[in-house]
Amino acid sequence: MTRKLSEKAKKRRIRNPIPSSEAALKRMQAAKPRDTAPEKALRSELHKRGLRYRIDVKPIKELNRRADIVFRSAKVAIFVDGCFWHGCPIHGTQAKANAKFWKNKIRQNQIRDEDTSKRLKKAGWRVIRVWEHENPEKVSEKIYDIIMKRQKG
Repeated sequence: MTRKLSEKAKKRRIRNPIPSSEAALKRMQAAKPRDTAPEKALRSELHKRGLRYRIDVKPIKELNRRADIVFRSAKVAIFVDGCFWHGCPIHGTQAKANAKFWKNKIRQNQIRDEDTSKRLKKAGWRVIRVWEHENPEKVSEKIYDIIMKRQKG
């Protein structure tokens, strides 16, 4: 059974471009959706502080989106955003090949990120967004303080 898309969904849907080179194809294939080096570094620092968490899970069932790190009891969801994929104002770069596609893709990611944060906050969650280039020790200290405050209150 094939599913028909509404006109709105057809317009919103982004088609993958043809890679501009073999090297570009390899980079795209190597991009991992989870367990990236920045995520692992942050998780390691959080673990050293004695914090235990869930990884790559939906904070709330109704929301079909996953957070990188979740503290269910404290209702804290952490997203480790890649500089390219989420348009970091410091390190985000613009692709030269298929520029229109990538600009649109990154903007869609940002819109989804904003929507996710808004929905989680409305459900009583604390949302923490971290750029992949941020220092994991400093970020883990901030997260630790937030978790401790939320568990006391």
